[in-house]
Amino acid sequence: MKCPVCQKEMVAENFGGVNIDVCKAGCKGLWFDWMELAKLDEKNEGLGAALQEALSYERANDENRSQVKCPKCSLPMHVHKYESAKEVNIDECYQYGGFFLDSGELKIIRENFMDEAERDAYTQKLLDSSAEFKNEQVNLEKEKSRTEAVRNFTKFLRVSYYITGK
Repeated sequence: MKCPVCQKEMVAENFGGVNIDVCKAGCKGLWFDWMELAKLDEKNEGLGAALQEALSYERANDENRSQVKCPKCSLPMHVHKYESAKEVNIDECYQYGGFFLDSGELKIIRENFMDEAERDAYTQKLLDSSAEFKNEQVNLEKEKSRTEAVRNFTKFLRVSYYITGK
């Protein structure tokens, strides 16, 4: 399989029961098939020389690079924050379910891993800081009020109004 960033051949390495594709001859990026990243995103997960080597790579992430394509299905990958480590943007293939991490990003994910309560607090912080989200909340409340007003206004048109008196 070719690396989606530098197009060098990736090699499979065992990270303690999880086989990960590593771009050893190029950018040192890591490819995780579906559900593999979740098995290695916390500090106490995985083991072995290959994992230690991958964790020793310096972070190299060009935020200005063009969108990369999935090495499995060739569709453009989507860039977003990793849900359990807010410091890292990852590339994800929504079709195939795989993740590509630039060199050094696995280490940062493991160092900044958030438990569920921390994730919830961080998500709420992001939502609270988003003016767009606040506007949508206001619009939703207005729509609920409008819907309730229409429902009350038209209640006499419903058969149930005459049968039950509601």
